[in-house]
Amino acid sequence: MPIHGSLFHDFKENASPDPFSLQSKKLLKIQMGYGPVWAKTGSMVAYQGDVRFENKGSGGLGKMFMSKVTGEGVDMMQCTGQGELFVADNASEVQIMYLENDAISVNGNNVLAFSSSIEWDIHRIQARGAAMAGGLYNVALRGTGYVAITTKGDPVALDVASAPTFGDAQAVVMWTAGVSMDIRVDTGGLKSMVRGGTGETFQMAFGGQGYVLVQPSESVVAGGHQATQSSGGGGLGSLLGG
Repeated sequence: MPIHGSLFHDFKENASPDPFSLQSKKLLKIQMGYGPVWAKTGSMVAYQGDVRFENKGSGGLGKMFMSKVTGEGVDMMQCTGQGELFVADNASEVQIMYLENDAISVNGNNVLAFSSSIEWDIHRIQARGAAMAGGLYNVALRGTGYVAITTKGDPVALDVASAPTFGDAQAVVMWTAGVSMDIRVDTGGLKSMVRGGTGETFQMAFGGQGYVLVQPSESVVAGGHQATQSSGGGGLGSLLGG
């Protein structure tokens, strides 16, 4: 007996030949014919063809040591072979970008996949308020190739050059090269402290030239610039120079 309905038509595989493309807002399709890719460990939901996976952990002893020290959640697997690979992360929205000899700083928990041509590392960020926050860490991605990150809901990209820009450390996902970051401590004054505070004590202050991506959910709490209970992330200035 045939199956009636539009299910298999409405959700038919995306035929895009691009190296990285969206199968849906929450599912990334990767064409493996363009070469190896790095993907978040455990993010594979399906593949067609001959795709192999090698667990690289945090990408070597140096990065593994940094991962243990910082709590940075960047366990990656290397994917090789031919065919189509589909990856996702807890039904979060997927955002795709192409870097052309450029760099970004991303919360480690939001990294989903990137081309093998992209260099990556875990960095401690040099910011004046970082010591007060307990130490700040992010993942630096640089080079030329595709990068896919995840957000909880549709994000907003803020141009930091247009106005003083501040973000909640639990909502900031990433920022581009040319953006500087510092930690701002705002207790709200004595009256606010007596009443229990605002819950917005540590804020991330951005300057320079570029964009900051902020998601509509305060869920950036593991594996990224949330190295401590109430800390925020860092900037790319020291990442690009180090």
